[in-house]
Amino acid sequence: MNNRILVTYATRAGSTVGIAEAITVRLRKRGFIVHLRPIKENPSVKGYQAVIIGSAIRQGNWLPEAINFVKMNQEALRRVRVALFTVHMLNRGDDEQSRLNREAYLDALRPLVLPVDHVFFPGKIDAERLSLIDRLLVRMVKSPLGDFRDWDKVGGWAQKLLE
Repeated sequence: MNNRILVTYATRAGSTVGIAEAITVRLRKRGFIVHLRPIKENPSVKGYQAVIIGSAIRQGNWLPEAINFVKMNQEALRRVRVALFTVHMLNRGDDEQSRLNREAYLDALRPLVLPVDHVFFPGKIDAERLSLIDRLLVRMVKSPLGDFRDWDKVGGWAQKLLE
């Protein structure tokens, strides 16, 4: 059995890469051969049992390079198991509106790929690592600053993923 997994991600300020790294570590502990690559390197999806794709959210959407990666690899992604993770700072509540807003982050991907699982993780915003434009956007949408990543949730998802 092919036990190779690609974990690929799009990030702006590093929060998503940290989550991708934690997923990679957990999957390796489970015996998978895992390759971790940023989407900007346009990694090949060929030869993998599964592909895990993650993206940060900007202006209510996955990053453009992540959506383009899925579009460019749509046919190949239909032949393997795909899981998605989204890293965001808004809509973190348990209420119905927050849930609907989180689900809307995947609207551009739904016509392209059918994931076996998807999950939303709160991220981290360190204003010092952001561009001036991103700092202005953070202020405009009143996003909280700080590290809200839940490492237990990340590890738990990776532990049961692809069982």
